[in-house]
Amino acid sequence: MIRMPDLFGAEEFYRIRKLPPYVFAVVNEMKAQLRAQQLDVVDFGMGNPDGPTPPPVVEKLIEAARNPRNHRYSVSRGIPQLRAEIAKRYQRKYGVALDPDKEVIVTIGAKDALAHLLFAVIAPGDEVVVPSPTYPIHHYGVLMAEGHTCTLEMPDPHTFLDNLEHLYRTSLVPPRMILISFPHNPTTACVDLNFFREIVRLASHYGSMVVHDFAYADICFDGYQAPSLLQVEGAKEVGVEIFSMSKSFNMAGWRVGFCLGNPRMIAALARIKSYLDYGIFQPIQIAAIIALRECEDYTRQICETYQRRRDVLVAGLESAGWPVSKPRGSMFVWAPIPEPYRPLGSLEFAKLLLREALVAVSPGIGFGRAGEGYVRFALIENEHRTRQAIRSIRQLLRKLPGAPVPPTAPAVAST
Repeated sequence: MIRMPDLFGAEEFYRIRKLPPYVFAVVNEMKAQLRAQQLDVVDFGMGNPDGPTPPPVVEKLIEAARNPRNHRYSVSRGIPQLRAEIAKRYQRKYGVALDPDKEVIVTIGAKDALAHLLFAVIAPGDEVVVPSPTYPIHHYGVLMAEGHTCTLEMPDPHTFLDNLEHLYRTSLVPPRMILISFPHNPTTACVDLNFFREIVRLASHYGSMVVHDFAYADICFDGYQAPSLLQVEGAKEVGVEIFSMSKSFNMAGWRVGFCLGNPRMIAALARIKSYLDYGIFQPIQIAAIIALRECEDYTRQICETYQRRRDVLVAGLESAGWPVSKPRGSMFVWAPIPEPYRPLGSLEFAKLLLREALVAVSPGIGFGRAGEGYVRFALIENEHRTRQAIRSIRQLLRKLPGAPVPPTAPAVAST
């Protein structure tokens, strides 16, 4: 009998080995177990918009999908009309002129834009500066592209800039890229145009690229308007911005994003995508044109919905004895763990909230070590459900006063 070699062995695949266990999977598994018991979990965990896509967009999708000419392969960089439409929006909203042919590419969501851009422009060992805490793909996308992340703690944007300047002054080799995102996930930090001017100045002086993930461009409150990196003079010479339809138009599942700016970076992304995909289903692209052209009123309504939810959640947590800051942007509330519960850590505290109050949140440690001590609420439950969660949280905080001890209930299997 011939013994065949073990093609897989006990060792993980090379790139999979780089990825740590997914912290959020612990909460997700526990949430699934509770729901399997018919328990009503109020879920603030994932930043997954719950509102409907604007009706004109849906109607255009149906119309375009009925046309057999749209059933063929599309083009990986996006149809020209859609690229032209996002360029018009940037001109209208930010006063930024973009060449739809050289400075715009359509991507299969923002994650696709970021992951493939990193594969296109980062070489093995290249250093990429990433704030901490941060959205996980910002860190692990760099690792999968064979780069090295240099995490700079960001308790606030000013401190991040100070840390970045210190890094440039003390490094023998400047970082290849600065990867940032404002309004920021998870901390909700917001910046003004002067912040981006300083980023562009440093990148130009030291020869770094800049990538700005602008996923929450339109989710702003209390009169704040998030600036675009590309508004800064010279920004297109050093970097790109990634914009997503997901949050601005409630189109998360449609997977439509854009990478905009530096022509060389756009060309590199276009080339690598030409080997990897044939673009987005053309009816979706046609429908996205209608969103950009006709649905700004819907975007304002979406933002107002998040603001109302934010106000209910923040006021409710305050009334329960859990003070939190009111964010000016994003669809999140970044909440420091109440003092008596901090020894538990963010994962155990998130499990406690889920088990005792049937409220799901994201543990801060899942966004990096600097996220420890916090949990993140996503504003994806309506106001009635949010008030229901507040009542449960208030009861929990009253029921378990003082410094708690780790729970003794059977542990939920983690992955």
